[in-house]
Amino acid sequence: MLNELDAALTSEKRYDAAEAIPETDHHQVDAPMEPAYKILIADDHPLFREAISSVISSGFVGSEIIETADLDSALDITRENDDLDLILLDLNMPGMHGLNGLISLRNEAPTIPVVIVSAEEDKQVVLQAITYGACGFITKSSPRAQMTEAIQQILNGNVYLPSDIIRTGKESTNRRSRHEDNPISPELLNSLTRRQLLVLERMSKGESNKQIAYNLNIAETTVKAHVSAILRKLGVHNRVQAILSASDVDFSQYLKR
Repeated sequence: MLNELDAALTSEKRYDAAEAIPETDHHQVDAPMEPAYKILIADDHPLFREAISSVISSGFVGSEIIETADLDSALDITRENDDLDLILLDLNMPGMHGLNGLISLRNEAPTIPVVIVSAEEDKQVVLQAITYGACGFITKSSPRAQMTEAIQQILNGNVYLPSDIIRTGKESTNRRSRHEDNPISPELLNSLTRRQLLVLERMSKGESNKQIAYNLNIAETTVKAHVSAILRKLGVHNRVQAILSASDVDFSQYLKR
C-alpha cells in the first residue's frame, strides 16, 4: 500500500514538473516588445537621410521609415499616410522656402508631429519654428545619442529644444529675443515657489516631465501639478510659451532666496 502511494506521489510530481515548463515558455513569448513607429524623413541630402534612418532603426527597432527629398512629395505622403507618428523635416530642402514649408505641412497634417532637423543654429530660427507649429528642433550636428533622446521625447508627446542654442547666442539676438519672446517679468518669477522655479528651469532646458521628476527626485504627478501652476502664474497657455519666455532667465538669482 505504501509503495502504491509513493508511486502515485512520484507520478504527480512528474506531472507538476511537466506542467511548469509551458508556463516558462509562455512567459518568454509574452515578453514586452519595443514600440514601432511610422516616421517620414524629408531631406534632400541622401547621406543625412541614411544617417537619420540608422538612428531610428537602432533606437526604435521595428519602425517603418519613409524617405523623400522635397516638400511637394512630403505633402503627398502625408495625405496618403495619416497614420504617421512623426515627420522629420529639413528646413532648406526644395520647396520649403524657409518656414513657409513648415506652415504648409502643418496645415496639411495638423495632427502629425513635425520636427525640424537642420544645420541652422540661429536661436531666432529655432524659436520661430516652434512658434509656427514644430514640436521640436534638432540640429544636424547633434550627437547620435542626443538625436535618439530628442526623438524619444517628441514621440512621448513632449517638446524638444536644443538647450545649448536656446540659452546662448549673439548679444544682438538676445536683445531681440527679450523684446519679441515676451520674457517673464521679475514680479512673475518672484511669484513662483522655489520648487516651481526649479521645474521651470529644467523645462527651459527641454527636459520632459519624466526627466524633471527623476532629476528633482519627485513624483511625475507632482511635476505635472507644478507645470500647471507655473502656466497659470505666468499667464501663458501652454508649455512651449513658458519655455520661450524663460529661455533667457538667469534662474540662479531667483533661487538664492
